[in-house]
Amino acid sequence: MAGTSPLSPLAPERFPDLPVIAGVEFAAVAAGVRYSDRKDVMLARLAPGSSVAGVFTRSATRSAPVLDCQAKLAAGTDAEAGAAILVNSGNANAFTGAAGDGSVSAICDAVAAAAGVPSSRVFTASTGVIGERLPHDRIVKQMANLVTSLAPGAIELAAEAIRTTDTFAKGAGAVVDTPAGQIRIAGIAKGSGMIAPDMATMLVYVFTDATVPPPILQSLLAAHCDVTFNAITVDGDTSTSDSLMLTATGQGGVSITTTSSPEYNAFSEALHGVMRDLAHQVVRDGEGATKFLEVRVTGAASATDAKRAAMAIANSPLVKTALAGEDPNWGRVVMAIGKSGAKADRDRLSIRFGDILVAEQGWVAESYSEEAGAAYMKAPELCLSVDLGVGDEEFTAWTCDLTHGYITINADYRS
Repeated sequence: MAGTSPLSPLAPERFPDLPVIAGVEFAAVAAGVRYSDRKDVMLARLAPGSSVAGVFTRSATRSAPVLDCQAKLAAGTDAEAGAAILVNSGNANAFTGAAGDGSVSAICDAVAAAAGVPSSRVFTASTGVIGERLPHDRIVKQMANLVTSLAPGAIELAAEAIRTTDTFAKGAGAVVDTPAGQIRIAGIAKGSGMIAPDMATMLVYVFTDATVPPPILQSLLAAHCDVTFNAITVDGDTSTSDSLMLTATGQGGVSITTTSSPEYNAFSEALHGVMRDLAHQVVRDGEGATKFLEVRVTGAASATDAKRAAMAIANSPLVKTALAGEDPNWGRVVMAIGKSGAKADRDRLSIRFGDILVAEQGWVAESYSEEAGAAYMKAPELCLSVDLGVGDEEFTAWTCDLTHGYITINADYRS
């Protein structure tokens, strides 16, 4: 359960100082959904005129909140009414049948009444145990407390409230200068296990004060998701509840109306940085993780092959357990490439641990020594580079090691 695992050795020193986003207020309360003596529900209220975009899991068993959010975004409801986001931890409200839909409706109606936004503009998410009915009445009872507690600077409390097995709250932000003025971005995330591309067991909420039309906002979110949150893996499992939402309040004075403006380019670059930072934090908090690994694949015949090879390496239990044991077993990398289905040339393929050339020309490199490889593997942050030798495409993925801690956390998850 949340807070019961030791702090990840890869955790940042503290929660970052994030820019305050004009037009967003946050609150968090302890509703007792599953956990006791900790905040487990967060509310964010967005100013009228806010644009909302979202990317969600494609799981065939996605949760009632995910289905509801997808339907509302597809309907294109009136942004002038404002919006609200409510998230609970401890219960995923997934595989709960009609009762799950009823819980979503009850929560949305309660938020609408208390926060003064239409139910059609209330977006919810739930994370935690699958297959148990959500005790939504406990959340509804706290609605007045949530609304009266709303404050622009309370984003860290919101980040704390959405944690499950996370050992630390995750936040990232940026302030970017443009010819039209400054744009502020702040985001929070949760995620620790059940992490794989196609989103993961992640909830991510990113806020900006720029004015961005929904189509541009959605396009940016999807594009950056593919090379951030869809490029990480902890255990190869994809959740029923993945939700990534990006909102733009329009309260900062900078408008982005075309994809060719300097403002667009600056915002896009900064947004990518925030999303990548949050994605990396999810990997750094991988359940039981002690190593952070970047997997760079170059020289692929296609973009699909580049990602296929990178994710095969990043998801391999044998590669990940070698990381945990600080074993420079490069043969496991060869294995993962071979099983990936990506085109590769044995005699042109090369493997590097950091700057150390490990293999080339179909065999171990003459300059490589096992001692150098073993010494490199002792570092907490590692880079594994593979050139497939057959093209110009590339992809970078991020993962962590697989330790006994992962088994311990997940064996006891529901207790």
